[in-house]
Amino acid sequence: MATGGPVPVVPLQCVTKVELTISCENLMDMDVFSKSDPLCALYIESGTGWYEFGRTEMVLNCLNPRFSKKFKIDYFFETLQKLKFCVYDIDNDTYDLGDDDFLGELECTLGQIVSCRRMTRPLLLKDRRTAGKGTITVNFLSHVVITGYYDMCLFGLCEIILLQYLWWSDPFLEFHKQTEAGWQLAHRTEVVKNNLNPTWRPFRITVQSLCGGDVEKPIRVDCYDHYTNGAHSIIGSFVTTLSQLEAGTYTSPAEFACVNRKKSERKPGYKNSGLCINVQVVKEYTFLNYIMGGCQLNFTVAIDFTASNGDPRSPQSLHFIDPQGYNEYLAAIWAVGSVIQDYDSTKSFPAFGFGAIVPPTGTVSHEFPINFTPDYPFCHGIEGVVSAYQQCLPVVKLYGPTCFAPIINHVACFARQAMQQNTASQYFVLLIITDGVITDMDQTLTAVVNASRLPMSIIIIGVGAADFGAMEFLDSDDKLLRSSRGDVAFRDIVQFVPFRAFKANSIALAQSVLAELPDQVGRFFNFFKLKPPNEDSSQASTL
Repeated sequence: MATGGPVPVVPLQCVTKVELTISCENLMDMDVFSKSDPLCALYIESGTGWYEFGRTEMVLNCLNPRFSKKFKIDYFFETLQKLKFCVYDIDNDTYDLGDDDFLGELECTLGQIVSCRRMTRPLLLKDRRTAGKGTITVNFLSHVVITGYYDMCLFGLCEIILLQYLWWSDPFLEFHKQTEAGWQLAHRTEVVKNNLNPTWRPFRITVQSLCGGDVEKPIRVDCYDHYTNGAHSIIGSFVTTLSQLEAGTYTSPAEFACVNRKKSERKPGYKNSGLCINVQVVKEYTFLNYIMGGCQLNFTVAIDFTASNGDPRSPQSLHFIDPQGYNEYLAAIWAVGSVIQDYDSTKSFPAFGFGAIVPPTGTVSHEFPINFTPDYPFCHGIEGVVSAYQQCLPVVKLYGPTCFAPIINHVACFARQAMQQNTASQYFVLLIITDGVITDMDQTLTAVVNASRLPMSIIIIGVGAADFGAMEFLDSDDKLLRSSRGDVAFRDIVQFVPFRAFKANSIALAQSVLAELPDQVGRFFNFFKLKPPNEDSSQASTL
């Protein structure tokens, strides 16, 4: 009988669309003999500026419109997607909005809308400082998973009792999807040697791949006896649907008869070649299910203040801030923080330094708040983190060594407390920005391995031109980390990138370091069978 094991991760590309609707209240009345005739246009910022994505219908003679047109936008967590909703009073039949009365606008990010589901803001005039009259509300209705491994079914304990077969049968299963061109192979299990009661390993498959996203669409399952020459012999088949498969439970399993059509035609007394029982399907929640259901991303920043960075007053130092207010540390904070901050409703982020001599004790610390307030190390927004960093630089003395374990353990302590609540309400993201080689590698390995069982991910950005081999080792995409004591990490939670690879492109930097985070969040909570805090509001549709 096959034994269980890690479910293979299939690196599929995810495309998720979110659906938005717009309404307004108390708009300015720009017409003399009637009320305004409003329309809302949506603009999206690209690398070359703003472009019009679409516009709603015009609502005649109305200051409180509820637009029926829905905007469907591709959503990418790792990208800062800036949107602008502009409301106009339509005065003529031309498509150009330039000669229509401007009623106000809202500029925000798609992440802000997704994280709060319903955003109501005052409309601002063109200078974006002067409030006009009225408000605009953007509703996040749903998200639609087009493809990718955010739309998973996890099959487990797929077991068959075979009849009328010899003991040396080597069965395997094939799942087929119904298409316009006929049945298409969607998944093939491993072969279980010499077994008439096989149980196959759990496997992941997308709803799209299995049944085109339609849970009532037929799925054909074939059971074969494996032959090394490839001439596999059909044992039996059955047709079902995903909804029927989902109906089975461990105590009341779904049961399907595997029928060999040729045998049924030849043998009058033939019923079936076996029973497929205990087919269990677990639908996994998506990252957006958790965010829509109230999960918060708690973001912490840790900055390397070791002497290898160089004197901050010297232009050669990695901590030197040029006249434009730039250095690599600041660029990394802005790139990552500007995306993640939309998923924390408090907008309060702990920020720590390590490897410096700090006042008033004059001792080296590997875990000090850069605002020098131990009881409240939080900074308001990414702007607050940047301001605290700038004010911290002249006060501390850069020293060493480079130790990661204290700050990892610090954040892990809070993640452990959140885990004890047995909810999916909080996930912790630690950003470490460093210039050098890790001094406490053994302790860091232990800290990462321990943190791998917690709702926590670690992002490491290497600045400067140092050798980052140790950081790449921590980013163990090929195999799980092992501590010096032999403990193996539960999962990969570290993502490392060298800043120099993205020096001219902060957008690409954020995309690279954040690309794995949604999957890490979703897989962690799904593994522990933790539902979104507010499950009813987190449901997604699937195509």
